[in-house]
Amino acid sequence: MNEPLIYIILLNYNSYNDTIECVESLKKIEYKNYKIVIVDNKSTNDSEKILSESVGMYCKVIQSGVNGGFASGNNIGIDYAIKNNAQYVLLLNNDTLVEADFLAKMVETFKMDDKIGIVGNQINYFSQKNKIWFGGGQIKWDRFSGAHQNYGSIDNGDKTIREIDFMTGCCMLIKTEVFRIVGLLPDEYFLYLEDLDFCIAVAEKGYKIIYNPSSKIYHKVSAATGGEESAFSVKWGNRNRIILMNKYYYKVDKSALIKAKAFFYVSRIAKYIKYIANGESDKARAMVEGIKLGRNFIKSKI
Repeated sequence: MNEPLIYIILLNYNSYNDTIECVESLKKIEYKNYKIVIVDNKSTNDSEKILSESVGMYCKVIQSGVNGGFASGNNIGIDYAIKNNAQYVLLLNNDTLVEADFLAKMVETFKMDDKIGIVGNQINYFSQKNKIWFGGGQIKWDRFSGAHQNYGSIDNGDKTIREIDFMTGCCMLIKTEVFRIVGLLPDEYFLYLEDLDFCIAVAEKGYKIIYNPSSKIYHKVSAATGGEESAFSVKWGNRNRIILMNKYYYKVDKSALIKAKAFFYVSRIAKYIKYIANGESDKARAMVEGIKLGRNFIKSKI
């Protein structure tokens, strides 16, 4: 078999139904030289037992022993894959379904350039399969944030392969050598922005991140965290933006950094007022808590 060996990592937390559905989707793909690793992030239900019984014959199920977040859980799977001679590692959200040719097209993309370190694909909404959730990633350094290109657009069948700033951790195919050069996923974030941080580090080492929209999957979008702007996502998104700004401050000059920080805090005030006005006090509290957590994390590293 000439196909490179790929390990597909699925992270599970209390969502065995999604994980099983994802595995069933993967079983139908055209690419054959792959193995699936499910890392259960210390689920509080019977996920590990159910997954072992239902898909254990197709997958390696690993119990992390602690819910350490997205990066921590995936890193367990990545480490296992590397130790078992993976040539590529695919990080894939467990709340996704895939097209049969998605992985073959991603692997083929690597043949374009030896400096490609990560290949990503187009991700559409599961609930609206012709609507784009991720159509490429652009880093906005004036805000220290990552923007999903073509977000919310109708899928027009574009097949233009291009270089992007970052790929969402929802689905990224990574050359194993990248982990040896860059390291594993940064685990200080718990959830959100670790993928952006990792892509920044990958690019700093001279690797390219390539987007191939002819490869396509469908994402249920934040199924495990309550939605795209749940109180949970508000809390961790705000915490982690502070950490990212502090970590990559050198990417912009001093005046731009001051402007970025000023925008962040002024816009948080505006959002706080909006949440209160809309009766979303849970989100208002979550935002304040997230900011406090981010600032305390920075202080702990000084």
